[in-house]
Amino acid sequence: MLGRLFEGFWGKKPARVPEGRQVYAVGDIHGCDDLLRRLHAMIAEDAAAAPPETRLTVVYLGDYVDRGEGSREVIDLLLDNPLVGFERVHLIGNHEDSFLEFLQDDEIGPAWFSYGGDATAESYGAIHVSDGPMSERFLRIQKALRENVPPRHLEFLSALSPYHVIGDYLFVHAGVRPGVPLPEQSPKDLYWIRDDFIRSRADHGRVVVHGHTITPKPDRRPNRIGIDTGAYDSGVLTCLVLEGEKRRFLATG
Repeated sequence: MLGRLFEGFWGKKPARVPEGRQVYAVGDIHGCDDLLRRLHAMIAEDAAAAPPETRLTVVYLGDYVDRGEGSREVIDLLLDNPLVGFERVHLIGNHEDSFLEFLQDDEIGPAWFSYGGDATAESYGAIHVSDGPMSERFLRIQKALRENVPPRHLEFLSALSPYHVIGDYLFVHAGVRPGVPLPEQSPKDLYWIRDDFIRSRADHGRVVVHGHTITPKPDRRPNRIGIDTGAYDSGVLTCLVLEGEKRRFLATG
């Protein structure tokens, strides 16, 4: 039963992407625009060896902002210097979810800052708000962000997708709730789930490609592939390359 939840074919044959396609999945960037530029160059060089008729797709698994110093620069890079000749898919991560929520509710400020939101506020010039009482600090930061975040960045963040399917692979930021059909998955689980998904050995119908949970190197399991290698701390930004039944990795370190 579980093997049919997402209408996939996992377990019956090796997972694959459709013929004539080459897919690049990029892990959590977290404000590391320098690493993203390097990885983009590696992806472009790798894709140049593909046959001219190959359909190229790059899937970004979310968490573009927070922790690293270049959150604003990462979004600028994705908008202004995308990989040429690629279909581009941008997924939402829990950090974008928090960023957008903070713009509506300043009360989540302490929680958001505790896992890196201060770096995003800094990148948009909204962290040094000194006027007024400390009790209103996050309200002032929220106001500054509303003034400083470019409309096109808000459009980008608001249009991020919760998941994407290509062939026998499901791409999502954090993971899925085991045993729940894809259309019934909670958005919060797709962006935030960790232990219940990471520990599960269930057949999710498709191999789940995800970020969110940091590992020193790609975490390859029968039912999932994790590619968050902690770029903001390790300097290693990882990309999974899928072609037919083949899997390989590109990384900045």
